Amino acid sequence: MRSGLPRGTQLAELQDLSEYLIAPDPEAQRLTRKVTGLDHDGNLQEINVVEERPLTIYLNSQEIVTAMTIGDYPEYLALGFLRNQGMLRTNDEITRVDYDEELEIVVVRTARKTDYEDKMRRKTRTSGCAVGTVFGDMMEGLEGVVLPQTPVRTSWLYELSSKINRTPSLYLQAGAIHGTVLCCGDRPLVYMEDVGRHNAVDKIAGWMLSEKVGAEDKILYTTGRLTSEMVIKTAMMGIPVLASRSGFTAWGVEIAQQVGLTLIGRMKGRRFMCLSGEERLLRDADPAAIADEPRRAGRKSAP
Repeated sequence: MRSGLPRGTQLAELQDLSEYLIAPDPEAQRLTRKVTGLDHDGNLQEINVVEERPLTIYLNSQEIVTAMTIGDYPEYLALGFLRNQGMLRTNDEITRVDYDEELEIVVVRTARKTDYEDKMRRKTRTSGCAVGTVFGDMMEGLEGVVLPQTPVRTSWLYELSSKINRTPSLYLQAGAIHGTVLCCGDRPLVYMEDVGRHNAVDKIAGWMLSEKVGAEDKILYTTGRLTSEMVIKTAMMGIPVLASRSGFTAWGVEIAQQVGLTLIGRMKGRRFMCLSGEERLLRDADPAAIADEPRRAGRKSAP
C-alpha cells in the first residue's frame, strides 16, 4: 500500500496491518478531495486535502452538538462523545443507533429517558481544534475515577511508536489531521483519525463501548498535544496511560497528576518525557539500543 507521497517524506511504510482491528484507509472515498493550486515556484500542483463535514448528534429526541468531522465511523463518534460527556451511563441500555448519511445526523436511543437541557447551558469551549466542547461538570465526573495500576513496559512504548509512525494514514496522505490509537501491550489495535483530536478519541471510546472492550490494560497514543481535554477523556474512559509525540499543556499535566494518569509526551526515537504516573513504567529497554529518529522525519507532531 502506497501513500502517494514522494520518497523520503515519511519515516517508512508498514506493510503488515494485520495487528490492527481498525486501521486508517488513506484511499477511502469522501475523506479527501483533490484540489489544485500554485506552489512557491508558480507551478500548478494537484494535492489531496482532508474533507470536513458537520455531524449532528442527538440523544433520544434532544439535539446535543454539531461536530465538524471527516465523516467516517459516525456511530462510534456519537457513542464516544456522549459517553465521554457523561450523558451515557455505564449501565445505560442503548436500544438503537441510527445514522442518516444524507442529513448527516446520528441518533442514539436509550431505554432511559434523558434530559440534558441544564447541562447544555453550561458547556464551555476548549483548546481542541475544530469544534471541541467540554461541559461544565466534566471535572466533577473525575472525582470518582480510579485508574488501574497496570505496569507499562518502555519496550512497548518504543515498539508502538515505531509501528504507528510507519502506518499509512490520512496524516501522511494529506496532513491537517490528528490520529489516536488504542493499544494493548506493544500491539496497536484501533487507529482513528479526525480533524480534531477529541473526535478521534471519541471514536475509540465509541468503539470500546460498542464492542464492550475493557480499558484497564490499554494505552492511548495520540499525535496531538496532551491538553486538559485529552487527559480528561482518557481518564473518563478508564485508560491508565496516555502517550504522544507532541508536548504538554500545564493544565493537562496537573489533571493527569490529580487522577494518577501516566502521561508521556515528546516521544521521538529513543526520547520521551513522563510528567505523571512514572510509577507504572517498567524500564526494560535500554534507550541507547533504540534507533533515534532522524531530524527531518516525515511524521511531525500534529499542529
